[in-house]
Amino acid sequence: MPNKQPLDINIFGLSASQKLTNEVCEILNIKQKRVQTTKFADGEILIQSLDSVRGREIYIIQSTNQPVSENLMELLIAIDAFKRGNAAKINVVIPYYGYARQDRKAKGRQPITAKLVADLLTKAGAHKVITIDIHSQQIMGFFDIPMENFQTSESLATEIVNTIINEKLDHKNCILVSPDYGGLTRVHNVDSYTGLMTDGIAVIAKRRPGPNMAEVEFVLGDIAGKTCFIIDDMIDTGGTIINAAKALKDNGAKDVYIFACHGLFNGAAVEKMNEAITNKIIKRVVVTNTIEIPKEKQFEGLKIISIAHLLANMIEASVQNHSLTDVYNNARCKLAKYIEEYTKTNK
Repeated sequence: MPNKQPLDINIFGLSASQKLTNEVCEILNIKQKRVQTTKFADGEILIQSLDSVRGREIYIIQSTNQPVSENLMELLIAIDAFKRGNAAKINVVIPYYGYARQDRKAKGRQPITAKLVADLLTKAGAHKVITIDIHSQQIMGFFDIPMENFQTSESLATEIVNTIINEKLDHKNCILVSPDYGGLTRVHNVDSYTGLMTDGIAVIAKRRPGPNMAEVEFVLGDIAGKTCFIIDDMIDTGGTIINAAKALKDNGAKDVYIFACHGLFNGAAVEKMNEAITNKIIKRVVVTNTIEIPKEKQFEGLKIISIAHLLANMIEASVQNHSLTDVYNNARCKLAKYIEEYTKTNK
């Protein structure tokens, strides 16, 4: 979106999402508004806007990744500060929504923390909440205020298409893979963008004996001799997704690429990824920048793609009261044209 007129909008980035906020503001040709975050010796947080927000619509961008509770508290305090600064409308953008996996009572006497977080955001003063590839769609129903969940399907699909083209892969021998039944909708969404550049979908059946644990039962789909692209919403400790990749290789897959929206890489994830790449179980890992990944969590074979254009386009459409669906449709048409041109010359 070059040479665009600056939008009359205030965008604030908090501690966990400074880089992403800067990218979004550059694309929108606006200056990021100033906010001061003070952290006291006892752990308390103080937030103060250094620019007036009175009567203005504002966007706050903050992922609630590790340290989850600290980043969430910073966000809640910021919302309260802007509310008391008389902002007209507070839009809260949470690229990675922490506690999203606690969306139901899996056992007796357990909380539904995703609902608690929704209540806290609403009570703090948010008028609208925006997430990106939230773990569970049902969380949208936890809010009594407008809630949007932006999907990275087009971003991931574009990177898959570029991988196939740049690495000269046989696109008729490439297949998308869901690491479980719950992720099939996500994979179908990506498939709707990749079109003729991939050939079909496979799914891995697994069960979870405990948190961050998964056991593969079987693979459904013809993946023998094919290049597989596993698509998931997040990579946490890495064990589940690596087991999925091993299952594909054991069933004859040629190469395995992993694509995920959120790269948490907690615990021994980096060591596991390095080992899997060294042992040629995984060819490459691709995640987005919904979470700022520190250097100590980056590794050979990791690629980080930006979702700043997605977020900027959606914010622009929202501010101008345009259809958000049109943003997806325009991206779909652009990618489809790119694929059509490639397939015509590479039959």
